[in-house]
Amino acid sequence: MQHYYFDHNATTPVAPEVLEAMVSCLGQVYGNASSIHFFGQTAKQRMEAARRQLAALIHADPTEIVFTGGGTEADNMAVLGMVRPGGHVITTAIEHPAVLAPCGRWECDGLAMTRLPVGASGIVNPDDVRRALTPQTALISIMHANNELGTLQPIAEIARMAREAGIPLHVDGVQALGKVPVDMEALGADLYSMSAHKLYGPKGVGALYVRKGTRIAPLALGGHHERDRRPGTENVPGIAAFGVAAELAGRSLAAESDRLAGLRDRLENTVLDRISGTGINGARWNRTPNTSNIYFEGIDGEALVIALDLRGFAVSTGAACSSGAMAPSHVLTAIGCEPGRARASMRFSLGRSNTIEQVYALVEALEASVAHLRRISVHA
Repeated sequence: MQHYYFDHNATTPVAPEVLEAMVSCLGQVYGNASSIHFFGQTAKQRMEAARRQLAALIHADPTEIVFTGGGTEADNMAVLGMVRPGGHVITTAIEHPAVLAPCGRWECDGLAMTRLPVGASGIVNPDDVRRALTPQTALISIMHANNELGTLQPIAEIARMAREAGIPLHVDGVQALGKVPVDMEALGADLYSMSAHKLYGPKGVGALYVRKGTRIAPLALGGHHERDRRPGTENVPGIAAFGVAAELAGRSLAAESDRLAGLRDRLENTVLDRISGTGINGARWNRTPNTSNIYFEGIDGEALVIALDLRGFAVSTGAACSSGAMAPSHVLTAIGCEPGRARASMRFSLGRSNTIEQVYALVEALEASVAHLRRISVHA
Protein backbone atom coordinates (compact mmCIF):
# COMPACT_ATOMS: atom_id res chain seq x y z
CA MET A 1 0.00 0.00 0.00
CA GLN A 2 1.21 3.49 -0.87
CA HIS A 3 1.67 5.96 1.97
CA TYR A 4 1.22 9.70 1.46
CA TYR A 5 2.44 12.36 3.87
CA PHE A 6 0.26 15.37 4.66
CA ASP A 7 1.80 16.34 8.01
CA HIS A 8 4.67 18.63 7.03
CA ASN A 9 3.97 21.11 9.84
CA ALA A 10 4.90 18.37 12.31
CA THR A 11 8.18 17.67 10.53
CA THR A 12 9.55 17.32 7.02
CA PRO A 13 11.64 14.60 5.38
CA VAL A 14 15.32 15.47 5.08
CA ALA A 15 16.15 16.63 1.56
CA PRO A 16 18.81 14.53 -0.27
CA GLU A 17 21.19 17.50 -0.56
CA VAL A 18 20.78 18.19 3.15
CA LEU A 19 21.45 14.58 4.06
CA GLU A 20 24.58 14.58 1.92
CA ALA A 21 25.91 17.68 3.70
CA MET A 22 25.20 16.20 7.10
CA VAL A 23 26.74 12.80 6.38
CA SER A 24 29.87 14.36 4.86
CA CYS A 25 30.35 16.40 8.04
CA LEU A 26 29.78 13.41 10.30
CA GLY A 27 32.39 11.41 8.43
CA GLN A 28 34.99 14.02 7.53
CA VAL A 29 34.52 17.23 9.54
CA TYR A 30 34.91 15.88 13.05
CA GLY A 31 36.94 18.68 14.61
CA ASN A 32 35.69 20.90 17.41
CA ALA A 33 34.84 24.28 15.90
CA SER A 34 36.52 25.99 18.86
CA SER A 35 39.89 24.33 18.22
CA ILE A 36 42.54 26.41 16.45
CA HIS A 37 44.16 23.56 14.52
CA PHE A 38 43.30 22.50 10.97
CA PHE A 39 40.51 20.11 11.96
CA GLY A 40 38.85 22.62 14.24
CA GLN A 41 39.07 25.43 11.70
CA THR A 42 37.63 23.19 8.99
CA ALA A 43 34.63 22.59 11.21
CA LYS A 44 34.37 26.30 11.97
CA GLN A 45 34.39 27.11 8.26
CA ARG A 46 31.47 24.74 7.63
CA MET A 47 29.56 26.24 10.53
CA GLU A 48 30.16 29.83 9.42
CA ALA A 49 29.16 28.96 5.85
CA ALA A 50 25.83 27.69 7.23
CA ARG A 51 25.44 30.84 9.28
CA ARG A 52 25.81 32.88 6.08
CA GLN A 53 23.31 30.66 4.24
CA LEU A 54 20.67 31.06 6.95
CA ALA A 55 21.32 34.79 7.27
CA ALA A 56 20.88 35.19 3.50
CA LEU A 57 17.45 33.49 3.66
CA ILE A 58 16.17 35.98 6.24
CA HIS A 59 18.15 39.02 5.00
CA ALA A 60 20.17 39.38 8.19
CA ASP A 61 23.82 39.74 9.14
CA PRO A 62 25.51 36.37 9.90
CA THR A 63 26.65 37.70 13.29
CA GLU A 64 22.97 37.98 14.27
CA ILE A 65 22.41 34.21 13.98
CA VAL A 66 22.70 32.07 17.15
CA PHE A 67 22.50 28.32 16.54
CA THR A 68 20.44 26.33 19.04
CA GLY A 69 19.21 22.80 19.62
CA GLY A 70 15.87 23.55 17.93
CA GLY A 71 12.93 25.93 17.73
CA THR A 72 11.79 25.26 21.29
CA GLU A 73 15.17 26.22 22.69
CA ALA A 74 15.21 29.34 20.53
CA ASP A 75 11.78 30.36 21.86
CA ASN A 76 12.85 29.69 25.44
CA MET A 77 16.07 31.62 24.95
CA ALA A 78 14.14 34.62 23.65
CA VAL A 79 11.54 34.67 26.42
CA LEU A 80 13.66 33.66 29.40
CA GLY A 81 16.63 35.66 28.23
CA MET A 82 14.71 38.92 27.83
CA VAL A 83 12.16 38.99 30.65
CA ARG A 84 12.69 39.51 34.36
CA PRO A 85 10.34 39.00 37.36
CA GLY A 86 8.15 42.01 37.97
CA GLY A 87 7.98 42.85 34.30
CA HIS A 88 5.18 42.38 31.78
CA VAL A 89 5.02 40.30 28.61
CA ILE A 90 2.43 40.49 25.83
CA THR A 91 1.68 37.39 23.76
CA THR A 92 -1.35 35.77 22.12
CA ALA A 93 -3.70 32.96 23.09
CA ILE A 94 -2.62 30.87 20.08
CA GLU A 95 1.15 30.76 20.67
CA HIS A 96 3.05 27.50 20.64
CA PRO A 97 3.67 25.94 24.08
CA ALA A 98 7.38 26.70 23.55
CA VAL A 99 6.43 30.35 24.12
CA LEU A 100 3.47 30.00 26.48
CA ALA A 101 5.30 27.66 28.89
CA PRO A 102 8.33 29.91 29.56
CA CYS A 103 5.98 32.89 29.83
CA GLY A 104 4.03 30.89 32.37
CA ARG A 105 7.19 30.23 34.36
CA TRP A 106 7.85 33.95 34.61
CA GLU A 107 4.20 34.45 35.55
CA CYS A 108 4.69 32.15 38.55
CA ASP A 109 7.59 34.38 39.59
CA GLY A 110 5.50 37.53 39.56
CA LEU A 111 5.55 38.51 35.91
CA ALA A 112 2.37 40.02 34.49
CA MET A 113 1.28 38.26 31.30
CA THR A 114 -1.28 39.40 28.74
CA ARG A 115 -2.62 36.74 26.35
CA LEU A 116 -4.30 38.62 23.53
CA PRO A 117 -7.39 37.14 21.84
CA VAL A 118 -7.40 36.55 18.09
CA GLY A 119 -11.07 36.04 17.17
CA ALA A 120 -12.43 33.60 14.61
CA SER A 121 -9.86 34.62 11.99
CA GLY A 122 -6.91 33.48 14.08
CA ILE A 123 -5.19 36.82 13.46
CA VAL A 124 -4.34 39.25 16.26
CA ASN A 125 -5.43 42.89 16.02
CA PRO A 126 -2.38 45.21 16.30
CA ASP A 127 -4.56 47.72 18.16
CA ASP A 128 -4.98 45.12 20.91
CA VAL A 129 -1.20 44.96 21.23
CA ARG A 130 -1.02 48.74 21.54
CA ARG A 131 -3.73 48.82 24.20
CA ALA A 132 -1.95 46.11 26.21
CA LEU A 133 1.30 48.08 26.54
CA THR A 134 2.26 49.21 30.03
CA PRO A 135 5.34 50.97 31.47
CA GLN A 136 6.44 47.54 32.77
CA THR A 137 6.19 45.75 29.39
CA ALA A 138 9.55 44.04 28.79
CA LEU A 139 8.76 41.85 25.77
CA ILE A 140 6.17 41.27 23.06
CA SER A 141 6.19 37.69 21.73
CA ILE A 142 3.93 36.90 18.77
CA MET A 143 4.28 34.05 16.29
CA HIS A 144 4.68 34.70 12.58
CA ALA A 145 2.60 31.73 11.36
CA ASN A 146 0.34 29.57 13.46
CA ASN A 147 1.24 25.90 13.42
CA GLU A 148 -2.38 24.65 13.36
CA LEU A 149 -4.15 27.24 11.19
CA GLY A 150 -1.32 28.64 9.08
CA THR A 151 -2.58 32.19 9.73
CA LEU A 152 0.04 34.93 9.45
CA GLN A 153 0.22 37.69 12.02
CA PRO A 154 0.78 41.40 11.15
CA ILE A 155 4.35 41.33 12.42
CA ALA A 156 5.67 44.41 10.59
CA GLU A 157 2.89 46.60 11.99
CA ILE A 158 3.39 45.26 15.51
CA ALA A 159 7.16 45.73 15.17
CA ARG A 160 6.76 49.42 14.30
CA MET A 161 4.57 49.85 17.37
CA ALA A 162 7.07 47.99 19.57
CA ARG A 163 9.98 50.08 18.29
CA GLU A 164 8.13 53.32 19.00
CA ALA A 165 7.55 52.10 22.56
CA GLY A 166 11.14 50.88 22.94
CA ILE A 167 10.05 47.29 23.63
CA PRO A 168 11.78 44.26 22.04
CA LEU A 169 9.67 42.01 19.81
CA HIS A 170 10.22 38.27 19.65
CA VAL A 171 8.66 36.33 16.77
CA ASP A 172 8.29 32.56 16.69
CA GLY A 173 9.02 31.99 13.01
CA VAL A 174 9.30 28.20 13.10
CA GLN A 175 6.26 27.61 10.87
CA ALA A 176 6.92 30.55 8.53
CA LEU A 177 10.54 30.01 7.53
CA GLY A 178 10.75 28.36 4.12
CA LYS A 179 7.03 28.86 3.42
CA VAL A 180 6.74 32.64 3.13
CA PRO A 181 9.37 35.34 2.53
CA VAL A 182 11.14 36.31 5.77
CA ASP A 183 13.04 39.61 5.71
CA MET A 184 14.31 40.86 9.04
CA GLU A 185 14.51 44.45 7.88
CA ALA A 186 10.97 44.41 6.52
CA LEU A 187 9.54 42.55 9.52
CA GLY A 188 11.41 44.59 12.13
CA ALA A 189 11.59 41.82 14.75
CA ASP A 190 14.37 41.92 17.35
CA LEU A 191 14.36 38.16 17.90
CA TYR A 192 13.19 35.45 15.49
CA SER A 193 13.07 31.70 16.23
CA MET A 194 13.75 29.06 13.56
CA SER A 195 13.94 25.28 13.26
CA ALA A 196 15.71 23.13 10.66
CA HIS A 197 13.33 20.16 10.61
CA LYS A 198 10.41 22.29 9.40
CA LEU A 199 12.16 23.05 6.10
CA TYR A 200 13.63 19.66 5.10
CA GLY A 201 16.57 19.81 7.51
CA PRO A 202 17.43 17.50 10.43
CA LYS A 203 15.85 17.52 13.86
CA GLY A 204 17.76 18.82 16.84
CA VAL A 205 19.06 22.06 15.35
CA GLY A 206 17.54 25.53 15.21
CA ALA A 207 18.51 29.16 15.43
CA LEU A 208 17.59 32.44 17.03
CA TYR A 209 18.04 35.70 15.14
CA VAL A 210 19.17 38.39 17.59
CA ARG A 211 19.18 41.89 16.10
CA LYS A 212 22.40 43.83 16.64
CA GLY A 213 22.20 45.78 19.87
CA THR A 214 19.66 43.44 21.49
CA ARG A 215 20.96 42.25 24.86
CA ILE A 216 19.92 38.74 25.82
CA ALA A 217 20.98 36.56 28.73
CA PRO A 218 22.02 32.96 27.96
CA LEU A 219 19.91 30.10 29.26
CA ALA A 220 22.94 27.99 30.15
CA LEU A 221 26.38 28.79 31.52
CA GLY A 222 29.65 27.47 30.23
CA GLY A 223 31.99 28.38 27.40
CA HIS A 224 32.06 31.38 25.10
CA HIS A 225 30.38 29.72 22.11
CA GLU A 226 27.99 31.61 19.83
CA ARG A 227 29.33 35.00 21.00
CA ASP A 228 28.60 34.15 24.65
CA ARG A 229 24.93 33.56 23.91
CA ARG A 230 24.71 29.76 23.81
CA PRO A 231 27.50 27.74 25.46
CA GLY A 232 28.38 24.22 24.38
CA THR A 233 30.20 22.54 21.52
CA GLU A 234 28.26 23.23 18.34
CA ASN A 235 26.45 20.53 16.38
CA VAL A 236 28.46 21.16 13.19
CA PRO A 237 26.85 18.41 11.04
CA GLY A 238 23.34 19.58 11.98
CA ILE A 239 24.25 23.22 11.47
CA ALA A 240 25.83 22.53 8.08
CA ALA A 241 22.69 20.66 7.07
CA PHE A 242 20.51 23.55 8.28
CA GLY A 243 22.51 25.90 6.08
CA VAL A 244 21.94 23.76 2.98
CA ALA A 245 18.23 23.45 3.81
CA ALA A 246 18.00 27.25 4.09
CA GLU A 247 19.71 27.74 0.73
CA LEU A 248 17.40 25.23 -0.97
CA ALA A 249 14.35 26.93 0.55
CA GLY A 250 15.45 30.29 -0.80
CA ARG A 251 15.87 28.95 -4.33
CA SER A 252 12.40 27.40 -4.60
CA LEU A 253 10.34 29.58 -2.23
CA ALA A 254 8.20 31.52 -4.71
CA ALA A 255 7.42 28.66 -7.11
CA GLU A 256 6.81 26.10 -4.37
CA SER A 257 4.58 28.46 -2.41
CA ASP A 258 2.38 29.00 -5.47
CA ARG A 259 2.21 25.27 -6.16
CA LEU A 260 1.31 24.37 -2.58
CA ALA A 261 -1.32 27.11 -2.34
CA GLY A 262 -2.98 25.68 -5.43
CA LEU A 263 -2.99 22.16 -3.97
CA ARG A 264 -4.30 23.41 -0.61
CA ASP A 265 -7.12 25.35 -2.24
CA ARG A 266 -8.06 22.37 -4.39
CA LEU A 267 -8.12 20.17 -1.28
CA GLU A 268 -10.34 22.59 0.64
CA ASN A 269 -12.76 23.30 -2.18
CA THR A 270 -13.16 19.63 -3.05
CA VAL A 271 -13.73 18.60 0.58
CA LEU A 272 -16.30 21.36 1.12
CA ASP A 273 -18.06 20.40 -2.12
CA ARG A 274 -18.12 16.63 -1.61
CA ILE A 275 -18.38 16.11 2.16
CA SER A 276 -21.30 17.60 4.10
CA GLY A 277 -20.87 19.19 7.53
CA THR A 278 -17.39 20.55 6.86
CA GLY A 279 -15.78 23.97 7.12
CA ILE A 280 -12.47 25.80 7.40
CA ASN A 281 -11.12 26.91 10.77
CA GLY A 282 -9.52 30.36 10.79
CA ALA A 283 -9.10 32.84 7.96
CA ARG A 284 -8.68 31.55 4.41
CA TRP A 285 -6.57 34.57 3.53
CA ASN A 286 -3.16 35.73 4.77
CA ARG A 287 -1.82 32.31 5.76
CA THR A 288 0.98 29.97 4.84
CA PRO A 289 0.38 28.30 1.47
CA ASN A 290 0.58 24.72 2.70
CA THR A 291 -1.75 24.61 5.72
CA SER A 292 -5.45 23.86 6.04
CA ASN A 293 -7.52 23.15 9.16
CA ILE A 294 -10.90 21.56 8.38
CA TYR A 295 -13.65 20.39 10.72
CA PHE A 296 -15.84 17.36 10.05
CA GLU A 297 -19.06 17.53 12.08
CA GLY A 298 -19.88 14.47 14.14
CA ILE A 299 -16.38 12.98 13.79
CA ASP A 300 -13.77 12.23 16.45
CA GLY A 301 -10.51 13.61 15.08
CA GLU A 302 -8.28 10.91 16.57
CA ALA A 303 -10.49 8.22 15.02
CA LEU A 304 -10.23 9.94 11.64
CA VAL A 305 -6.43 10.13 11.93
CA ILE A 306 -6.34 6.38 12.52
CA ALA A 307 -8.82 5.65 9.71
CA LEU A 308 -6.80 7.70 7.24
CA ASP A 309 -3.54 6.12 8.40
CA LEU A 310 -4.99 2.68 7.67
CA ARG A 311 -5.74 3.93 4.15
CA GLY A 312 -2.17 5.24 3.74
CA PHE A 313 -2.52 8.95 4.57
CA ALA A 314 -0.64 10.72 7.34
CA VAL A 315 -2.46 13.74 8.78
CA SER A 316 -2.90 15.16 12.28
CA THR A 317 -5.47 16.77 14.55
CA GLY A 318 -3.09 19.63 15.38
CA ALA A 319 0.29 20.23 16.96
CA ALA A 320 2.44 17.09 17.03
CA CYS A 321 3.75 18.02 20.49
CA SER A 322 0.17 17.84 21.82
CA SER A 323 -0.84 14.52 20.24
CA GLY A 324 -2.56 12.27 22.72
CA ALA A 325 -3.81 15.21 24.80
CA MET A 326 -7.40 14.85 26.00
CA ALA A 327 -8.14 18.58 26.05
CA PRO A 328 -9.18 20.22 22.76
CA SER A 329 -6.60 22.34 20.94
CA HIS A 330 -5.98 25.63 22.73
CA VAL A 331 -5.63 27.26 19.31
CA LEU A 332 -9.05 26.14 18.12
CA THR A 333 -10.61 27.03 21.46
CA ALA A 334 -9.07 30.49 21.20
CA ILE A 335 -10.73 31.14 17.82
CA GLY A 336 -14.13 30.24 19.24
CA CYS A 337 -14.51 26.57 18.34
CA GLU A 338 -16.67 24.62 20.78
CA PRO A 339 -14.93 21.52 22.22
CA GLY A 340 -16.86 19.19 19.92
CA ARG A 341 -15.88 21.06 16.79
CA ALA A 342 -12.29 21.41 17.97
CA ARG A 343 -12.05 17.64 18.46
CA ALA A 344 -13.57 17.10 15.01
CA SER A 345 -10.93 19.20 13.28
CA MET A 346 -8.00 18.01 11.17
CA ARG A 347 -4.82 19.73 10.07
CA PHE A 348 -3.51 19.03 6.59
CA SER A 349 -0.04 20.41 5.88
CA LEU A 350 1.37 19.87 2.40
CA GLY A 351 4.95 19.72 1.19
CA ARG A 352 7.31 19.03 -1.68
CA SER A 353 6.29 15.40 -2.16
CA ASN A 354 2.56 16.08 -2.52
CA THR A 355 0.86 16.10 -5.94
CA ILE A 356 -2.60 16.84 -7.25
CA GLU A 357 -3.17 13.09 -7.66
CA GLN A 358 -2.39 12.60 -3.95
CA VAL A 359 -4.79 15.40 -3.03
CA TYR A 360 -7.66 13.76 -4.92
CA ALA A 361 -6.78 10.38 -3.40
CA LEU A 362 -6.85 12.01 0.06
CA VAL A 363 -10.30 13.45 -0.60
CA GLU A 364 -11.59 10.02 -1.62
CA ALA A 365 -10.14 8.51 1.56
CA LEU A 366 -11.72 11.29 3.59
CA GLU A 367 -15.12 10.69 1.97
CA ALA A 368 -15.02 6.99 2.76
CA SER A 369 -13.61 7.39 6.26
CA VAL A 370 -16.01 10.15 7.32
CA ALA A 371 -19.01 8.23 5.97
CA HIS A 372 -17.92 5.10 7.84
CA LEU A 373 -17.28 6.93 11.13
CA ARG A 374 -20.57 8.80 10.95
CA ARG A 375 -22.41 5.58 10.20
CA ILE A 376 -20.99 3.66 13.15
CA SER A 377 -21.48 6.62 15.51
CA VAL A 378 -25.20 6.60 14.67
CA HIS A 379 -25.47 2.89 15.50
CA ALA A 380 -23.30 3.13 18.62
